[in-house]
Amino acid sequence: MDINIFNLPIEGNQKLQKLVAALETEKDIQTLLTMSDVTAINRLGYNDHGPTHVKITSNSALLMLRILKEQEIHSSLQKDYGSFGLADEDAELVVVLGSYLHDIGHAIHRSGHELIGTLLAKPFIEHILDDLYVSEQKTIMVFETLHVIYSHEPNIVPLTIEAGIVKVADALDMEKGRARVPYAAGSVSIHSLSALGIENVEINKGTDRPLKIKIHMSNTAGIFQADDLLGEKLKTSGVAKYFEVEIYLLKDGKESLLKSYALE
Repeated sequence: MDINIFNLPIEGNQKLQKLVAALETEKDIQTLLTMSDVTAINRLGYNDHGPTHVKITSNSALLMLRILKEQEIHSSLQKDYGSFGLADEDAELVVVLGSYLHDIGHAIHRSGHELIGTLLAKPFIEHILDDLYVSEQKTIMVFETLHVIYSHEPNIVPLTIEAGIVKVADALDMEKGRARVPYAAGSVSIHSLSALGIENVEINKGTDRPLKIKIHMSNTAGIFQADDLLGEKLKTSGVAKYFEVEIYLLKDGKESLLKSYALE
């Protein structure tokens, strides 16, 4: 049975298929995602940190991991734990599972949610992976996923490609009305204006580097999250060397390159 509610491209990865089915049908996880939105939106007046955000992040992170693999840049999981029988296909589960659960700490509080999230996520991750991996493999998969969750905030530098990719993917959910910059609902500020300035975000194979992020804006206020927020996440991602960024501005029906950069 093909249970893939949020249209994640499985591409023959049967373990990933089972993972998606488990995530989408686990009521406690879905409740925690709803609670995360209650904390972020209802109680703090911030942007979405719930079901929609984590699905967008999961898709973006998986796409970036696969583009890297196409260019022979392999996951940290395969590099470090290939002797345990783990490979890039298993790293896809780490990226998706980490993306899907990275914000559940909001169910308790936004402050320190990355650490809270690891505590909340661990039993769910262990349960979901029970039928997919043997003991040593499962232990590695659990803690590699917890590393992804813990490392997604700007002040923590990831130590794996998978965690770095998820950190960047988190920031890329910035299209119109979906700013990753917290701002008070109804307020008029650079934050709220920026939230309306991004039309769409593209993830492609790069020209000079493996990955290219193209951000299309209709308002220069969008530069706040397209440049500042994404730039901050890239600087502390540990994977900045794989990315080039292009920011375009649409004005009077014509689009022009506003800025491009590549961090070391």
